[in-house]
Amino acid sequence: MAKEFKLPELGEGIESGDVVSVLVGEGDVVAEDQGVLELETDKATVEVPCDVGGKVTRVHVAEGDTVKVGQLILTLEEGGEEQEGKEELKAKEQKEKKEEEKEDKGEKEGRQKGGRPPAGGEREEEPEKDEAEEETKPPGKGAEVVEGRERTRGGAAPAKAVPASPAVRRFAREIGIDIGRVAGTGPNGRISIDDVKAHSRQVRQESGQGTRPAAELPDFSRFGEIERESFSNVRRATARHLAKAWAHVVHVTNHDRADVTRLEELRQRYAPNVEAAGGKLTVTAIAVKLAAEALKVFPKFNASIDVENQEIVYKHYFHIGVAVDTDRGLLVPVIRNVDRKNLIDLSLELKDLAERARKGKIGPDDLQGGCFTITNLGGIGGTSFTPIVNFPEVAILGLSRTSVEPVYLDGRFEPRKILPLSLSYDHRLVDGADAARFLRWMAQALEDPFFVMVG
Repeated sequence: MAKEFKLPELGEGIESGDVVSVLVGEGDVVAEDQGVLELETDKATVEVPCDVGGKVTRVHVAEGDTVKVGQLILTLEEGGEEQEGKEELKAKEQKEKKEEEKEDKGEKEGRQKGGRPPAGGEREEEPEKDEAEEETKPPGKGAEVVEGRERTRGGAAPAKAVPASPAVRRFAREIGIDIGRVAGTGPNGRISIDDVKAHSRQVRQESGQGTRPAAELPDFSRFGEIERESFSNVRRATARHLAKAWAHVVHVTNHDRADVTRLEELRQRYAPNVEAAGGKLTVTAIAVKLAAEALKVFPKFNASIDVENQEIVYKHYFHIGVAVDTDRGLLVPVIRNVDRKNLIDLSLELKDLAERARKGKIGPDDLQGGCFTITNLGGIGGTSFTPIVNFPEVAILGLSRTSVEPVYLDGRFEPRKILPLSLSYDHRLVDGADAARFLRWMAQALEDPFFVMVG
């Protein structure tokens, strides 16, 4: 009996994608929920699981094709070999489950030893629960729900785990759905791929996406020769996200300047140490570290606004996003737990994320969970700018190009290296005086390396 697998609805606002690679070929046996396609959407590269099992008789797409939701991907036939595929997938899921349990156990032990990961160094990848940590309540508001587990402020209190296979959990994560919010329709509330898709459709309908008509344009060809180019997936996502940010955030921008003459001397002195480890000691890496410390001093900047419930959501983790300019458009990968890492760690991770972003190897997990964003245009130029807040964050720091300027010190002018700083923020939560204090704190921290330790 022939079966067809068509590209499913992958998530809110995702209508199509470009085929990065086809993971199966004609004659292969696949099991239900097995990944068969890598697709680059306007959010990231995702692995698409097949919702039917069987033997592949025909592959209808190839690498480089643009496919739309509902388009035929595979033709399969049902046979005895399907059981073999199911057994292979079951073994793979059991292995992934054991790895997840091992990570959870390690994290629990780390928290018991002081809230840090277990000995052996920081892991490059954070567990799935980090995505749900954006839902944490402010102090005194009760418990956090983290990937189906309840954790109170006083410590870990495990609750019923989310009933979903690793493949389903991965699928939800890749399309930006919190698995803990999905209602399962299977036995004992088990969540399937279809349940995740249904939840994604519901979220999209409730958000009213696509109901606002586009502004009408004139016929430009009447005035001269024109050329049209389709939006790339990343450009489409960028346009949608920035429009949402501009619509929901009351933007104000403050500017300040930091004398980084001393900082540049120290950066040049210690740069070889970082280079020996394989990284590069940049102003961005230093700013990322200092921003995490600033968020501890000014907790309003490490928060989000819950308009529906009229609450401020304070975050007790420090994940910093860094804007990266790529050929496909602007991406903002996130460095997690910045406060727990030294400058060498941050420099290495920043280099890795930037390289993967430019090569198109960045994953959905790398782009989620940020508390605060830094964007640096200093390598290009400019004296100041007004960055747009990366919603649902409430602030973003922009760095412009450092210049040498005459500064009057101790009765005479001296050449000093001046770094312009631009802080955009959501005025619904952050007052102008708060922003000025935050920006001045950052300037002082950049000017005097000892300021953070004694401030």
